[in-house]
Amino acid sequence: MSLGAKGEELAAEFLRQNGYRIIKQNYRTPIGEIDIIAGDGEILVFIEVKTRQALDYGLPSEAVNRIKRRKIGNVALLYLKKYKVLPPCRFDVVSIHYEKGIPQLELIKDAFELND
Repeated sequence: MSLGAKGEELAAEFLRQNGYRIIKQNYRTPIGEIDIIAGDGEILVFIEVKTRQALDYGLPSEAVNRIKRRKIGNVALLYLKKYKVLPPCRFDVVSIHYEKGIPQLELIKDAFELND
């Protein structure tokens, strides 16, 4: 299993433990992918997971740049249209890095907005 796939599984379990209801993992469209789509109460949440072995190149969440945010937003719009879902929705990031082989997870709620 790749580091990214392992990170997504860790993130899904972490989210479940924090009350999220996983709706879909690895939602793919011709224009991109969303790692996890989940419910947090009445809110639909689109979640990007970033995993790194070390912090040599910065925090994993820092890799969710403006281009990546725009792509996630466009995929989210397709999902909302396809399934006729109305807001509220939000965009979270799960940042995972390893310290001495132990995964460290951070959940960043409302990490960005659709028009970022």
